[in-house]
Amino acid sequence: MEFMPNFQLHRPETIEEALQARTNNDEALYVAGGTDMLVNVRRGIEQPKNLVDLSAISGMKSITKDSDGLHIGAGVTLRELQDHKAVVKNYTAISQSAKAVAGATHQMYGTVGGNLCLDTRCLFYNQSEWWRQSNDYCLKERGDTCHVAPGGKRCFAAFSGDMAPSMLIYNAEVDIAGEGGVKRVALKDLYKNDGLDHLSLKTGELVTGVHLPQELAGDPSSYEKARIRGSIDFPLAGVAVRLRKSADGSIEDLAIALTAVNPYPQIVSGLEDLIGAKFSEESAIRVRDTVRKQAKPMRTTTVAPWYRRRVVGAIAKRRAAGKAAQARKSR
Repeated sequence: MEFMPNFQLHRPETIEEALQARTNNDEALYVAGGTDMLVNVRRGIEQPKNLVDLSAISGMKSITKDSDGLHIGAGVTLRELQDHKAVVKNYTAISQSAKAVAGATHQMYGTVGGNLCLDTRCLFYNQSEWWRQSNDYCLKERGDTCHVAPGGKRCFAAFSGDMAPSMLIYNAEVDIAGEGGVKRVALKDLYKNDGLDHLSLKTGELVTGVHLPQELAGDPSSYEKARIRGSIDFPLAGVAVRLRKSADGSIEDLAIALTAVNPYPQIVSGLEDLIGAKFSEESAIRVRDTVRKQAKPMRTTTVAPWYRRRVVGAIAKRRAAGKAAQARKSR
């Protein structure tokens, strides 16, 4: 049986108090819903002396709309997000991805910020203490060998959050609070292609909110993931697609993002020449093949990498074709 270690819990009521608690206490970590973090703490993967609980910060729990778009606090729960009318209507893939995270109970506690900052996962990392110890740990945690690629010096743990790809296709931005105040950056710049250090956050920095631009509101979009079981499991491969057509039926804008097949959630590149053309079976095959080339799954789960690569391509093809078949959005 695994027991929770001893740690000091801090419950700030403002973002400023949270930053101070994180700065003033040794080996402190932020925790929001805790649906992933506390599992890692219990398994000994994370061993904080201090936990800074963000659940009492009301300033991170609102969803507001203005002329610039939709503004979502990082403390908003996945359950709240998936049922929000503006999200369901104008940013459909985001609602779908929130519904796809784990199970219904997890969604009641899991938060937007927590899912965006989810730790990378690997078959050799997300295990019990005795299991990891018997395998001399791994490059990501207390070891010096990546068991996925023993000959290399790089960690290939995969990012497996569901929210990031759906927000990436809407050109989302995030607010990050730190010692120098609050800065706003593109969501894509939050991530690095490094399973060991996959976030660009500096020590103590905190994601406080997400912003979705008004100019993309209403674009047809969807999210789908493959997983071993139909609920609870993290994605083996996930795809978000946003596709807007013009009056003549040609593609006006197209964005595709992936999760769980690389150490970071990624926007698919190389599809620019599809813009201005009618979507066809050839277009769908082009989407599939491009996605397969850019997905680089490794042996981080019990499912073979070649299968995950084929699955992510098939999902992208199906979702893109489905959005292309929808009527043109009204502006």
